[in-house]
Amino acid sequence: MDPDGEPTARTGDGPAAPAGHAPRGPLGRLRRLHPLDRVALALAVLGAACALTGLLPRAETVATLGRILPLLLFLGTVVVLAELTAVAGVFDVLAGRLARAARGSFPALFVLCVGFASVTTIALNLDTTAVLLTPVLLALARRLGMPPLPLALTTVWLANTASLLLPVSNLTNLLAADRIDLDPLSYAARMALPQAATIAATMALLWCGYWRRGRRGVDRFVAPTPHVPADRVLYRIALVGCLLLVAGILAGVQVGIASAAAAGLVLAGFAARHRAALRPALVPWRLLVFVTGLFLVVQTLGRHGLDDVVGVLLGPGGGALGALRAGGTGALLSNVVNNLPAYVAGEAVLPPGDETRLLALLIGTNAGPLVTPWASLATLLWYERCRAAGVAVPLGRFLAAGALLAVGATAAGVGALLLTG
Repeated sequence: MDPDGEPTARTGDGPAAPAGHAPRGPLGRLRRLHPLDRVALALAVLGAACALTGLLPRAETVATLGRILPLLLFLGTVVVLAELTAVAGVFDVLAGRLARAARGSFPALFVLCVGFASVTTIALNLDTTAVLLTPVLLALARRLGMPPLPLALTTVWLANTASLLLPVSNLTNLLAADRIDLDPLSYAARMALPQAATIAATMALLWCGYWRRGRRGVDRFVAPTPHVPADRVLYRIALVGCLLLVAGILAGVQVGIASAAAAGLVLAGFAARHRAALRPALVPWRLLVFVTGLFLVVQTLGRHGLDDVVGVLLGPGGGALGALRAGGTGALLSNVVNNLPAYVAGEAVLPPGDETRLLALLIGTNAGPLVTPWASLATLLWYERCRAAGVAVPLGRFLAAGALLAVGATAAGVGALLLTG
């Protein structure tokens, strides 16, 4: 299915084309590229142009590429890990266990899925939720015979809106906690109420828009029988690889190293037992090109006026209006350029000691990146997992629902922050 729900057929490793209409030559393939593929190519060309023309000086180009190399390592290896883990059947097993725990009740299943996604995001981080939980919930939808979109949106929305409570939940949190000099417990105490508010707003929209009776397509479900992996050895190796990633993150290992070690273990297992599954298409080239181009372009924009624009958007004032303005600025910029550079640009403009507006900005960059697919790396990773699973994401509906939640969750989070003083 394409993003508008039309049937598609795959041609090799390239993009999907509508069934019965094979692309004719390079121009035909380009015309049939998914819109996000076109954005990725455009960003790659723009980023290269910025570097080659000197709009982004050589020293800053090298520094930017050096900063994102660990990120690219994480993105590349964690996607390979997720792909092979899906082949090994780990996600099908976990999906079946989640369904059986709900005992046929959709409200119970909803609470379980929300709790699972929230705890994973808070304790690990939002990117781990996007990579490892998305396939579980998509497998769950397939096994229950329900539309995949409610479960898919549960994952991606909570991967972003549930990432406020702990410094480890999101890289932006680590930057903010360091800027205002809060230890993890003090930071968590300040952000507990905003975190509860953003999760509550997410649950309300998920239930009313996608999960309530009449929206989900079925009233009750029969719990599926336990899934039996085709190769139990590969299943155990893939499961150990996922646990190794989780353990590495909890232990404070750099995420790129943790994901590379986990992916290396699973790759070795597949090389020994199922070599046919190892193919170049496992590497997410489009995603890596997209992220590289994005950071080069944003860095260039920062040198040529973006920082001034951020200052104007934030304004000089404090108080409740200033906090709401900071949260709105963070959400807006995240959906334009990506939440990490948006937070960094906002932090550079805010004066030292302005803790409330800084945390409001943080809420906007965490709970607000829900409109455009590139607004956060977690959303990009989620989108790749959906595409790999053949799940169509209607872009118009995704943008509209994401905008509604971005406004609601950001406002709820900032309002709760103001109540904490």
